[in-house]
Amino acid sequence: MWLTWRVATERALYGEEGFYLLERPSGHFRTSVSASAAFAEAVLALLAEVDAELGEPDVLDLVDIGAGEGVLVSQVLESAEPRLRERLRVTAVDLSPRPEGLPERVAWSRGLPTEISGLAIANEWLDNVPIDVVEQTAEGPRLVMVNARTGEERLGGPLRPADRDWLDRWWPLTRVGARCEIGRPRDEAWASVLVRLTRGRAVAIDYAHPVDNRPSHGTLTGYRDGAVVAPVPDGTCDITAHVALDACAEAGRRAGAISTTLSTQREALRELGLTGARPPLDLARTDPRGYLRALARASEEGELIDASGLGGFGWLCQRR
Repeated sequence: MWLTWRVATERALYGEEGFYLLERPSGHFRTSVSASAAFAEAVLALLAEVDAELGEPDVLDLVDIGAGEGVLVSQVLESAEPRLRERLRVTAVDLSPRPEGLPERVAWSRGLPTEISGLAIANEWLDNVPIDVVEQTAEGPRLVMVNARTGEERLGGPLRPADRDWLDRWWPLTRVGARCEIGRPRDEAWASVLVRLTRGRAVAIDYAHPVDNRPSHGTLTGYRDGAVVAPVPDGTCDITAHVALDACAEAGRRAGAISTTLSTQREALRELGLTGARPPLDLARTDPRGYLRALARASEEGELIDASGLGGFGWLCQRR
């Protein structure tokens, strides 16, 4: 059956036997959350900033969108000081079943809360919002169709006006054979977060590319068992593509954001206190075990802020 990539990916990831309903992310790819608890500590520092900005309200929301196994919110709850922990209203949003062992205080939901006052964080969520793939032809851009069983492709029809407008604005194709992914569904998904944010910040974290440096053949990729595989939308692998975070930022502004910051994870985490600095050698003489613990921590922080790896993720932060 020939389908658009958006429809095929939706079925492959979120259908009745979809990849994300049957598999846990940690078994297939490494994320900042799984790399180190230091990431959760940085999110906790960010949450504390939001709490202070809002005047330490009686109820402070923490919403983890695309929560996976609930590791991030569990670690934040565990590390939060009691005065903050008791005021937190924690919601993990994911289509998969609630994981065993998740703290009872964490509400598990398939959809976003109606209102969010606090911090909403989406770590590697937007890259799994299904999108259409487009190829430029001599007659103009055409949808790329895919056989969901084999991954074989062929060209389909022209774009809908809204997608053509998005393409012209955010990812112009300048030569025949060039390909791209239409990010409009991701813009809409991100806007749905911002309209629910009554006060606080929303943060999206993903591999990203800017409008003046888009890849010429797109970024559609598959992952299985920790390895890159062909993106065949048959439900046996994760299917992902990098995110046009600048387009999402504009959608967020239209949805009510009053300030916007686009940066890298390296920049964002360093501002939140992660430096990757090695402990002083003197500590090895006075406290060998402490030195080894500090050295391991420095290595974990270094991975999170490595510009050629996880530190190269884009961070989009918007306030309301």
